Amino acid sequence: HLELPQLHKMILLRSRSISGSMYKEGDVIIGGLFPIHFKPPEPYQTFTQRAPADQCQSVNLRSYRWLQTMIFTVEEINRDPALLPNLTLGYLATDTCLSEGSTLNAALSLVTGKEEVVSGEECTRAPTVPVIIGDARSSASIVLADTLGVFGIPMVSYYASCACLSDRKRFPTFLRTVPSNAYQAKVVARLLHLMGWSWVGVIYGDDAYGESSVQLLMNEVEGSDVCMAYMEVIPKSNTQNKIRQIVERVQSSKAQVVVIFAITADAEALLREVVRRNVTDKQWIAPTSWSTAADFTAWCGISLVGTIGIAIRSVEVQGLNSYVTNLSTENYPTEKLEQNVWEEAFGCKFPTDSQSGLLKPQCSNLITDQVQTAEFDGMYNVYKAVYAVAHAIQNMLDCELEKGPFKNGKCPEIKPIIPEQLLHYLKAVKFTTTTGELVYFDKNGDPTGSYDIVNWQIGPDGKVKIANVGNFDSSRKPDKDFQLDLQNVIWGGGWGNKVPVSVCSESCPPGTRKAVQRGKPICCFDCIHCAAGEIKCIKCPQRFWSNTDQTECIPMAVEFLSFQDDMGIILAALSVAGAALTGTVLTAFFRHRDTPLVRANNSELSFLLLLSLKLCFLCALAFIGRPAPWSCMLRHTLKTVVVLVAFRATLPGSNLMKYFGPLQQRAGIFFCTMVQVGICVLWLALAPPLPTETAGGELGARVVELCAVGSVVGFSLVLGYIGLLASICFLLAFFARKLPDNFNEAKFITFSMLIFCAVWITFVPAYVSSPGKYTVAVEVFAILASSYGLLLCIFAPKCYIILLRPERNTKKNMIAK
Repeated sequence: HLELPQLHKMILLRSRSISGSMYKEGDVIIGGLFPIHFKPPEPYQTFTQRAPADQCQSVNLRSYRWLQTMIFTVEEINRDPALLPNLTLGYLATDTCLSEGSTLNAALSLVTGKEEVVSGEECTRAPTVPVIIGDARSSASIVLADTLGVFGIPMVSYYASCACLSDRKRFPTFLRTVPSNAYQAKVVARLLHLMGWSWVGVIYGDDAYGESSVQLLMNEVEGSDVCMAYMEVIPKSNTQNKIRQIVERVQSSKAQVVVIFAITADAEALLREVVRRNVTDKQWIAPTSWSTAADFTAWCGISLVGTIGIAIRSVEVQGLNSYVTNLSTENYPTEKLEQNVWEEAFGCKFPTDSQSGLLKPQCSNLITDQVQTAEFDGMYNVYKAVYAVAHAIQNMLDCELEKGPFKNGKCPEIKPIIPEQLLHYLKAVKFTTTTGELVYFDKNGDPTGSYDIVNWQIGPDGKVKIANVGNFDSSRKPDKDFQLDLQNVIWGGGWGNKVPVSVCSESCPPGTRKAVQRGKPICCFDCIHCAAGEIKCIKCPQRFWSNTDQTECIPMAVEFLSFQDDMGIILAALSVAGAALTGTVLTAFFRHRDTPLVRANNSELSFLLLLSLKLCFLCALAFIGRPAPWSCMLRHTLKTVVVLVAFRATLPGSNLMKYFGPLQQRAGIFFCTMVQVGICVLWLALAPPLPTETAGGELGARVVELCAVGSVVGFSLVLGYIGLLASICFLLAFFARKLPDNFNEAKFITFSMLIFCAVWITFVPAYVSSPGKYTVAVEVFAILASSYGLLLCIFAPKCYIILLRPERNTKKNMIAK
């Protein structure tokens, strides 16, 4: 790459005219720069020296077509009576040999004419060529724009697409008919997003085109889910060792998609090694520089089949294709530059006769085949560039006196044309081509972005062909600017009609989330399982729960213990059976209320105890068959009844009975009950239990409506008071268990308290660990178990005597020792 001081020094020193150029006389001469040869002379010459053109190597037929297109366009304009009717265009075109140094020397020869030395005074006059069509390469165009811009000489490039050339401050004289790389980067990014390719390899040339293209692509995918697996640079020396290292990196990488931002020569050096190693499992993405390189198809085999390319829009201009392909020995060239092309590309020989001059050349039979397989892309851009210059000159001719755009309304000069004045009109040019396209330059000197999307496929004849499968046009709406016919695409890497997969990590299944792997890009991640009730590890909204696959949040269903559940039916049956059994016992006690056994056990308290037990059995039904909110307040109160019934019995034979007559017993029961009621009233008044909803149930996708505690202090006081009464009852019964009564009820109360305590102690952990409706089932079971324990332990022995052994139900037997 050249530095600006070197370039300016070259201008002030000397420049030599170039052999290998083509010239046609005219009133206005348009300059043209075309890299007819791929490789500059070997070894490289210094920039103040110019090697003969015949030392350049490897003819590029695509560039030769660009040169032919310029000639065709100039001739077409000269035949048009409406455009430049009184002025003839000429041209001076030369071969740049694909080198910055040779390109700069060629450009200097165009703009300085025959003068050997360019001085500061002479460079202010009008040069021989006021405008240059070219160059094709971005790197060379940067050098030329930096140099010629000092003198205000406009350039209209047909293929230099580096986005850096849109900088108006640095390159005020540069315009182009090829879209900026910024659009190409957008197309590549859109393609990666559309296909879901998030793990991509990038290879680029060591020049302005490659570096700017990669930077633009990175800007486009920044913040998205696309990551670069690797980035490799193709050196200009193209050392085989470095090329092999790049291909080995491509082969070893998990990335199935590879983007190559490189000019044709660099891309060929890399891809030939790819073909040699038979790399057939990659999907290649080609930029405009080599996407339509038809000569690649002759040696690429199946390695490059399926390549997706972004190509310069190809438009058929009437007569152009036939002009550039109709080459025959009957119409042979007389210009030295074209003769060199024919000799190298087609094997022609141009014999001469000392008397008659040049004779008909002798060429191989492959001339037509080679020309037909060369690329057509870029020709339309050359066509538009020449027409832009012609229309700018026409606008200069149409200037009205004293209404011109320059100082004091001055119109531009025509003979000779001043480059700065031509540049002014070029920037404002706007015309419609013969194909119907509107051509103009924006404020940066760029056209609108327009591309064809091409695909390398195997044709019916078994040869690789380049097919058009889509397009991009920035002038369309954002949702319609990119179009790709996926049904007609043949994918690379052996995928056939199936879209290749190129990811660092597979997408996480439902119910998991991404966890980026340490030290790697965001595209490489592990999948971590999410908790129930979450989608992508984000909690569902209130009253919603995740479905089984954890793909969406669905409304929760209300879950409760119903009479349709098997467990609900069993518990309801036990509740009704307990109530019925209690009623039977109550009836038996009522019918035998005058017997010694019933009277000895305080019939009044026995009836109260049986009635309370019946209510306990029936209260269990309040927990079944409906959601809980309506019974929330009742539930906590009824739980206490289950415990209090244990204290309604008396101890026969106790010496303290004389202090506890019927009145004292009633007062004691009333007092103990009122303490419990007082605690409950304060609890309900200050912090009442309220209905609440919690997630749970089967699969975690239901709602269970429960009663929240409200006040932990209140709930603790209730349980503490119950525990105190149960402890006192158990101790009194335990101490009285060996009283010498024939019928010692203390034993039965002891057993009932043991059952009661065992049930409610185990209730706590069971209640806490039970999900959903099973918490209600645990509550109901605890109520029924403790109620059955009290009923059976206290009243079963009495019923046995009353109903089955009535002979023992006598006063004598009750007081017997």
